[in-house]
Amino acid sequence: MSLLSRMSASAATHTAADLVDVLLRDPQRPGRSDLLAPRPAPAGTGEAAAATRLPTGPRGLGSAAATALLPERPPTADTAGGAPAAVVLPPVPPAPSGPRLPSSDGGPKARARVAEHPGKRGDGRTDLVLYCPPAVRDDPALGREVDARLVEWAEEVGIYPGQLDKIRRAEFGRLMMLAHPATDNPDRLLAAAKCALSEWAVDDHYVDGEVEEARPELLGQRLAIAHSVIDQAHLPLDYAPQLEEEVRADPVAVALRSALRNLSALATSAQVRRLRHELAIMFVAYNQEAVWATAGQRPPVWEFLMHRHENSFVPCMVLVDTIAGYEISQEEFADPRVRRVFTMAGTASVIVNDLYSMGKEDPGDFSLPRLIASEEDLSLSDAVARTVEIHDEVMHTIEAEAFALATAGSPELRRFLADLWAWIGGSREWHAQSGRYHQTNNDT
Repeated sequence: MSLLSRMSASAATHTAADLVDVLLRDPQRPGRSDLLAPRPAPAGTGEAAAATRLPTGPRGLGSAAATALLPERPPTADTAGGAPAAVVLPPVPPAPSGPRLPSSDGGPKARARVAEHPGKRGDGRTDLVLYCPPAVRDDPALGREVDARLVEWAEEVGIYPGQLDKIRRAEFGRLMMLAHPATDNPDRLLAAAKCALSEWAVDDHYVDGEVEEARPELLGQRLAIAHSVIDQAHLPLDYAPQLEEEVRADPVAVALRSALRNLSALATSAQVRRLRHELAIMFVAYNQEAVWATAGQRPPVWEFLMHRHENSFVPCMVLVDTIAGYEISQEEFADPRVRRVFTMAGTASVIVNDLYSMGKEDPGDFSLPRLIASEEDLSLSDAVARTVEIHDEVMHTIEAEAFALATAGSPELRRFLADLWAWIGGSREWHAQSGRYHQTNNDT
């Protein structure tokens, strides 16, 4: 279901939607606010051992393979007898000053309350808590500035004609402010917002038919033409004008071209190439949706989770170093272990999106909770609980593996993983308040 249709659909009244609403408005953020904060040592260990101890292996999804993916520690020796020395991490470059949110960890007692699940929520269900870090900062004025400039740009390029009020209420500029706390530069945040909105416009214009008629049988053709401006096609001179005429007549292609040109002023060629690669993967996933629509298929849960690996917030997340003003090396970014953490972060964030969207979706739309309910013959409330469990398994795996990679990696990799963790927290905070999901916050 598209961005705008989730905003404009009538709110669902089923008990599961009430459960999700309470769950996602919950102020608890049990995840660590700082991915790189030292882990407490188990009782009885010395300071040196505590300094070198990696977190225990990941739990849940993929845990059998995950241990092998953790990076090996580079061999070091102390001056006394060759014993391994503690690895000292260089500090992460500081982010700009600005309004910061206090940590919501709450200390050991709060974590114990989360673990015990003492409360009850909608339909008498046991208390559910999403494992997620808090947002690092909240600067409403900065978010409003980016939002205003983003709406102006959307009108200029022609996407979402007649629906700009919905874009304004969704507060995508606020999302970028929350998800990229490493900068308070509105130009950089606007660059990220333009890329994100042009990417989501592909879905809203081509796939879900919220802005114009959806034609699943033509989706592959439309995506191919749109991709020709993402990875610029160079036709012979006699034919290039025909492609250019087609591109200029399509506001989505115009928006994609404008967003990438704007980004190129801030990014290196390698960083732009990364985004192009992630968009190509997302376009593959959109074609998968077209197959479901034209063939009348209901995907099994495993296939939908694979789809969420390819159709997630990854194209937005890939810009965290670009927007912050540094660059992770291609060698480290392409490392399969880093790629695993990075793509799982995208999956975790889009699972949260699936949960938030439940209250606005038509029962025929695909989301993880609905597919779990159908496949496993569960109530929607039980399917929500299962979805939270899956999300939390993924998040614990991300946290453990990212910390291990940060311990062994370069300062840029450490910064990248810390910024990725902050992106997850900022996205969750935006979902909890955006007019895209909570009409009472912004609609009159």
